[in-house]
Amino acid sequence: MSLTFEGVLADRSTWRLENCSIGKSMDVIGTRSSMLILREAFYGTTRFDDFARRTKITDAIVATRLKELTDIGLFVRRPYQEPGKRSRHEYLLTEKGRDLVPAVFALMQWGNKHLQGEGGGPLRLVERGTGEPVVIGPRTASGRDLELEDLAIVAHGDWADPQSG
Repeated sequence: MSLTFEGVLADRSTWRLENCSIGKSMDVIGTRSSMLILREAFYGTTRFDDFARRTKITDAIVATRLKELTDIGLFVRRPYQEPGKRSRHEYLLTEKGRDLVPAVFALMQWGNKHLQGEGGGPLRLVERGTGEPVVIGPRTASGRDLELEDLAIVAHGDWADPQSG
């Protein structure tokens, strides 16, 4: 079974797909290199050389991705200088970047379950202090966990007005 579509969305043949949020998100962060850079940023990496070393991606690609991710507001650049060296920049996650935590760790959770064999992957996301496993999944604003069959997609904004299509 799958989720349901309600109201004006019930007839999927009338949808305008050019403004899909999933598609737009993938346009912005849909490369493997972008996801690995985000992973490293969540792990605390801030400096160019460390991103390149830890992701095993070429300097040119890391430079391109960091510029793109900075341009769209996922990172801010902040200058730093080590004694006796030239000034450089580090890359710090913005709120917009930090808001990707569920997406990135949902991919890790899925990979642990479906790609790593019975034992799961080499890393687990847990609550600091308690060690309780963190589970990423659909949940209501009040905190109730949901299954796919419990979900419905409804129109929002100008999509809710059938006359605007």
